[in-house]
Amino acid sequence: MRPIKRLIQLDEALRLSLERASPVKSTERASIHQASGRVAAEDVVSRISVPPFSRSAMDGYAVRAKDTYGAGKLQPVRLSKRDVIYAGSVPRRPVGRGECSEIATGAMLPKGADAVVMVEDTEIDGDEVLVANAVHPGENVSKKGEDIGPGTKVISAGDLLNPSKVGAMAALGMKDVEVYSRPVVAVVPTGNEIAPVGAKLKPGQVYNINGYTLASVVSANGCEARILDIVDDSLPDLRKVVKDNPDCEAIVFSGGSSVGERDIMLDLLEEMGEVVFHGVAIKPGKPTLFGTVGRQLVFGMPGYPTACLSNAYILLAPVLRKLARLPPKEAASVEARMSKRVVSTTGRTQFLTVRMEQGTAHPAFKESGAITSMAFADGYVVIPADVDLLEKGEKVTVHLL
Repeated sequence: MRPIKRLIQLDEALRLSLERASPVKSTERASIHQASGRVAAEDVVSRISVPPFSRSAMDGYAVRAKDTYGAGKLQPVRLSKRDVIYAGSVPRRPVGRGECSEIATGAMLPKGADAVVMVEDTEIDGDEVLVANAVHPGENVSKKGEDIGPGTKVISAGDLLNPSKVGAMAALGMKDVEVYSRPVVAVVPTGNEIAPVGAKLKPGQVYNINGYTLASVVSANGCEARILDIVDDSLPDLRKVVKDNPDCEAIVFSGGSSVGERDIMLDLLEEMGEVVFHGVAIKPGKPTLFGTVGRQLVFGMPGYPTACLSNAYILLAPVLRKLARLPPKEAASVEARMSKRVVSTTGRTQFLTVRMEQGTAHPAFKESGAITSMAFADGYVVIPADVDLLEKGEKVTVHLL
């Protein structure tokens, strides 16, 4: 056994990890169909007008605004209907003095017209339209280039692309866009006690939970997860993983970071790179290891599923987002009352998983090895290192998962 010599506080662990994370530099073309959630690597400047023509914003009648002046319900203005214009069609006739054209929403405004009267303000009388409400020039009209004009910067390099930005690129007729590549992150489950999902368990074995939870966190935070086969607790096997994956921005091991005689992640980092920290003053997840091998970031996460996943949310995810050039994620939170008294460990920040029921937070934590401590939880309560208990009924902030 080699006890952890010194624990560092969570804030310090996060700072040290983020300092060593360099945003990805490589780029690639992505179709706009697959661009949402990616980070733009180029400015997008419009070469066209959107809309490309002046169009009706309402179903109604295209008119010369001055022909409607003085119109009212008791004394409507009569206009001759000259045309019917559908969306996608081209007007066949201009609108002259005393004339109008029936027009659909989105249809091209005919020459001569400068406004649209809503159909609700009109009546039909044979070939004439009775207008009961005057309009001013430009009313109910989307002018050419009103949304986007030529030379308008629609996307800036570094922008996180969302559905509305994808829509703007589609409006420009773009099929693809230059984006930053997704950083590749290797996920490596370790331990002779770990079995592949679906295999027959041998005595003393459990299934590979951490490989899948960690890969899900990696994918949810802008990176590409490369799930590797389970690795035995041997220094040569761990060393081979690092040497065989030089293209990865980070390698995340689960297990092997504690203090048992087979916990050799520390040996690996001391031999191949730099140990930045080993041991964080948090509960669960104290035996977390972080270091570097060349440019690669290396995390040694606890082997117990709850501790592993908890630390992945709290410590790993912010680093992944920096690698992927994503903005920090703002977690949603709600206020609640504790359902029971909870005793914490002074000196360690505790992340207490809870279930929410009608504004009450019920502790869900069982023990670090129980995945249901997370799976059955709605969120977690942060108990600061200098707080040793939460009283029943005490008001707390629940950070939703």
